[in-house]
Amino acid sequence: MTYTMGIDIGSSACKAVILKDADEIVGTFKVAVGTGTSGPDRAFQGVLEAAHLSEEQIDYVLATGYGRNTFARADAQMSELSCHAKGAYFLFPDVRTVIDIGGQDVKVIQIDHGAMVNFQMNDKCAAGTGRFLDVMAGILEVDVSDLAGLAAKSTKRIAISSTCTVFAESEVISQLATGEKKEDIVNGIHYAITARVVGLARRVGIRDRVVMTGGVAQNEGVVKALQDQLEHEVFTSPLSQYVGALGAGLYAHSKAKRK
Repeated sequence: MTYTMGIDIGSSACKAVILKDADEIVGTFKVAVGTGTSGPDRAFQGVLEAAHLSEEQIDYVLATGYGRNTFARADAQMSELSCHAKGAYFLFPDVRTVIDIGGQDVKVIQIDHGAMVNFQMNDKCAAGTGRFLDVMAGILEVDVSDLAGLAAKSTKRIAISSTCTVFAESEVISQLATGEKKEDIVNGIHYAITARVVGLARRVGIRDRVVMTGGVAQNEGVVKALQDQLEHEVFTSPLSQYVGALGAGLYAHSKAKRK
């Protein structure tokens, strides 16, 4: 029996997964703060408690994500691109395209039998990322978790023409000043964020099945907007936010066996 841990240390959250023999998830844990904070250590301890295991029982720990090189308790590190590909393939064996919207970047990965063959990444600008949604929610004075519910009540879509976070912020403020409803503005925000993602996806080449990972995958409004603009069905999982950590745990198992 082999227990391995994957820990995904992002810019805004830390996620950890423990696997038994690379085929059973026995623990997951998430902390809503990322690299440079207590988040990695809290995620490490939290997932051990969730799996009812001790640190000594873990055969191998592999870190991925933005802060992977800063986590001293990991046995190895690996790119989040490879880990997202591996984790998505575990959940959806027929996946060909993975779209990951993280806190500070967007990744579109083309997959063939679980291996990454091509990718595009936006890490230079907040447009299209979870940070963009955080900023917009702040302007609207709502919690980011409420955005999907608001968009579901929308009767029209307010166009947000700028993909730049700063300019989009000004647009939203102007729309509020003219009396537009928050739910219609949120609907427009969702289409604005996915427009940037679709541009990256088309550069990679979109192939079915398309799977969305990351915390933003929990926002049904963004998923719907992405489907409409891609003209492809987009699949998600309750474990969408853990896909990077899951892939890291799977790679950890391979390394543990070689070790």
